[in-house]
Amino acid sequence: MKDVNVGVIGLGNVGSGALAILNTNAEQIAQKLGFRLRVAAVCSRSVASLNLPDVPVDALRTADWRDVVTHPEVDVVVELVGGTGVAKEMLDGAIANRKSIITANKELMALEGADIWDRAIKAGINLAMEASVAGGIPIHTVLREGISGDRIVAIAGILNGTSNYILTEMERRGDSFDQVLAEAQALGYAEADPTADVDGYDARSKLAILSALAFGERITPGDIFVEGIRRITAQDFDYAHQLGHTIRLVCSAQQTERGLMLSVRPALIPQSTILAGVKGAYNAVWVKGHFGADTFYYGRGAGPNPTGVAVVSDLMRVAREIRSGSPERVSPFAHERLGVYRPVSITQQHRPYYLRFRVDDRPGIIAELAGILASKRIGLEAVLQLPCDTKHDLPFVITVESTSELAIREATEQMSKLDFLREPPLALPMEPPL
Repeated sequence: MKDVNVGVIGLGNVGSGALAILNTNAEQIAQKLGFRLRVAAVCSRSVASLNLPDVPVDALRTADWRDVVTHPEVDVVVELVGGTGVAKEMLDGAIANRKSIITANKELMALEGADIWDRAIKAGINLAMEASVAGGIPIHTVLREGISGDRIVAIAGILNGTSNYILTEMERRGDSFDQVLAEAQALGYAEADPTADVDGYDARSKLAILSALAFGERITPGDIFVEGIRRITAQDFDYAHQLGHTIRLVCSAQQTERGLMLSVRPALIPQSTILAGVKGAYNAVWVKGHFGADTFYYGRGAGPNPTGVAVVSDLMRVAREIRSGSPERVSPFAHERLGVYRPVSITQQHRPYYLRFRVDDRPGIIAELAGILASKRIGLEAVLQLPCDTKHDLPFVITVESTSELAIREATEQMSKLDFLREPPLALPMEPPL
């Protein structure tokens, strides 16, 4: 059977990983498919200076992505550039030239993926995006096919390996956020500008994609509540351990009677849960179905090999479709059409909360804080204070009974005006066992 020809745009870590897998695993891939995947073109701005041992000698090497999307022999375009600017032009160009698309672009797929799919299907081509979320975990396939017969009611997960590495190293060593971030940057786990990772925006894009697959709604990433990890300290882990918990950046999607509630935020989770054991740069996704109950998926969230496997697996699926000529394509969003997103404000969520304070110590502080909580009908659960060398920057924690996010926000806003506070209170939800 005739080969399926591939054009790869973007030769960074993921692109290089995918090319290495295609080359090294070529015979096994051909045995599985019944034909070969042939790299016909590669593109990078620095292609002239790159050593590309995994690219066939007769493949086109170019610095202009237009040469790839218009190449007469290319059947599938693999976009591994990222971002929402030129990457969108690349996908538009591929669709205009009737080339199927493989992408790892979480940001673009979260913002415009459903529209891009609509245009792709009208052009008679396919779109696959397994590598856009959770690297080595085939979570798209799980939601699109593996448990598609169920009705998903909730998702929770750790979807950003950089933040998870920082948090688990802070927990393990007792170092500060700034110390571990600098180390992560030196090791290549974090970008020079870590905003997307540590402030939760990367995870938000991923949650938007997974929620669209799971719940069949056209998610607007900007509607998702997001809070990052910059304010977490090593002392927060000490207090969390006293409570039998740890801290992770949790992506949460829950279907309620009023609509879909989505958030990305640091939260306390019980140490006894499987999610608490996810450490380092690993990702994990817990899915609760109405009929199938709990399932859990775990693996590396990034890296050239895990993400490269996802790219090549997508290539194999799309190549089969090209060769079989199937007129019925399964949407990468698992639903024929996405419905209207009905966001429910996170302010309506009810949870117990962890409140951490830093104060200039003086008599009456607890009574004043408890009075504010009582005025919002928030019940006090416990007060914790670990030994501290100074009274001028004294940390302590109050945990409260289950209450609404709105009540907590109103209480902490009022507390922030108190003159003994060194900084506004840190409020983290305490998630139930998963």
